[in-house]
Amino acid sequence: MPWEIDAFRRSVGGLSPASVRAYSSDLTRFVEWASRGGAEGPADVDRITLRRYLAYLATRRYAKASIARAAASLRSYFQWCAKRGLIDGDPSARLSAPSPDSKLPRVLGHAELQELLEPSTPNGPAGHTPTDRRDDAVLELLYGSGLRVAELCGLDIDDVNLSELVVRVTGKGSKERQVLLHEQCAHAIRAWLDGPRSVMVTEASPGGALFLNSRGNRLGSRDVRRILDRRSPVPTHPHALRHSFATHLLDGGADLRVVQELLGHASLQTTQVYTHVSKERLLTVYSGTHPRA
Repeated sequence: MPWEIDAFRRSVGGLSPASVRAYSSDLTRFVEWASRGGAEGPADVDRITLRRYLAYLATRRYAKASIARAAASLRSYFQWCAKRGLIDGDPSARLSAPSPDSKLPRVLGHAELQELLEPSTPNGPAGHTPTDRRDDAVLELLYGSGLRVAELCGLDIDDVNLSELVVRVTGKGSKERQVLLHEQCAHAIRAWLDGPRSVMVTEASPGGALFLNSRGNRLGSRDVRRILDRRSPVPTHPHALRHSFATHLLDGGADLRVVQELLGHASLQTTQVYTHVSKERLLTVYSGTHPRA
């Protein structure tokens, strides 16, 4: 086939299954559109054709994120074609697409956090089940230390130093960093490790995993979503706890570079998406500084 779609799909096989599917569907959609215009292969495509295609997607009311992904897929494909010698030049070089609308998770209010982190349990602390103890520790870590879900699920017991109140975390790009624990979070982890965790261990359990699911396997991202579904009074994405962690630190006066270090961001620009000011902070500053307030 002149377009070599199958060969390109194999070339990106090292990516996640979702990414491979996205690249494949984006390219197939483009080939169908270009073929209707008379293109028989990648050599018949120029920069103007690609720009017209992105404009076509916009007229069909595709979301900005979908158009941006299509542009990324086309850039990857034509770069691959150029390396394979299927085309003389890369028409996708510097191909731009509209930036996706930024949709950050909402910031949880203090009342919501109180209900999420300290739910009422029958018979008080004595009524806590092993699963309750685990959920307490998971939620305290997500909010109290601002961990990504994947970072939390990958934690081993040896990564946690409860005496020094620090956790060693392996983040994106296998980069390690240390994050801090507050006393309540450390207490929740101790309560989980001192008995309840051993109840959930099975013969197949990974020996060092800090958190286990009901089957005794290492806790996964879907397990964390189920914990939020059970405990949150309103639908809440796990990343909202990390977002709330950063926002509440900045609202309290924390330095942006300190928050960058705690979040594990390589670039300060990434951290700046959290610098929006909450309504409560805005009203406090306005009332305390404006002469007519």
